[in-house]
Amino acid sequence: MIVNGEPRELPEGTTVTGLVAELGLPAAGRGVAVAVDGEIVPRGEWETHELDATARVEVLTAMQGG
Repeated sequence: MIVNGEPRELPEGTTVTGLVAELGLPAAGRGVAVAVDGEIVPRGEWETHELDATARVEVLTAMQGG
């Protein structure tokens, strides 16, 4: 799969929650948004939304600053 423009190997059946954890981001997802193949995945679906090998995933984080 492609994550933020970079190829990444993850075990089959990895969910959005698993990917977020793998990236070292907060498990609760606060300040994190995930899109799979151009569609936002609601946080309530992260634990059940499995990613396949052809997925194109964008993980965005909110940053504070000015």
